[in-house]
Order: sequence, then structure tokens, then C-alpha cells
Amino acid sequence: MSTRERKQRIELLQGTLDLLILRTLRLGPAHGHAIAKAIEFGSADVLQVEQGSLYPALHRLIKRRWISVEEGTSENNRRAKFYRLTARGRRQLVIETGKWDKLATAIGRILQPSEQEAES
Repeated sequence: MSTRERKQRIELLQGTLDLLILRTLRLGPAHGHAIAKAIEFGSADVLQVEQGSLYPALHRLIKRRWISVEEGTSENNRRAKFYRLTARGRRQLVIETGKWDKLATAIGRILQPSEQEAES
């Protein structure tokens, strides 16, 4: 990745990483590295999840019982922790997605005012 591409990456708002992890795990269990890569790939490499942010977020989600964890073997035959979305986490994903949609709509209204406002 070039220096220019790194500069174009966007830092995540607080709480956004939790939503992205929940959404990623909706597809099935995954280990930490796979979660980070799925978020990066899904954002066309705009979002980069650092280990220093990912693992505290995973621990927070476990504590809230939105995800569970179990030991397993990764695709490269190494021991790994696999995270799985719980039923409680699925419900929370719906709630968090709704909150995100409201926030994005509100910000969009401010950034792109109506034609009446633009004319005044």
C-alpha cells in the first residue's frame, strides 16, 4: 500500500468498530485477523483496523455478550480464538444499524442542505 493510499484512510468514529465487527460476524465465526481483513476488504481498504483497537473492541463485545469466543485452528493451522455473533448480538446489530442510519441521514442533511437553504 502506498503512502498516498494510507493518507486516504479514515479513522473510525467511536462505536463504529463495534458495529462493523457485529456486521462482519453476521456472516459466520471468524478469528481476529480475519475480522480486520474483512472490514478492510469491505471498505476497499479505506478502513484499517489496528490490533490495538480490534482486540479491546472484541473484549468489550464479549463482556456485553454480543459475541462469544472459542478456541480453534485457523486456516494456516495455528491456534486461534474464533468469535461468533450471539442471539443478543444479532438483536443489537439491528439496533446499532438503525442508530447508524439515523446519524448518517442527519449528517447528510447538514452536508447537503436542501435547495431552499442553498438559495438563501
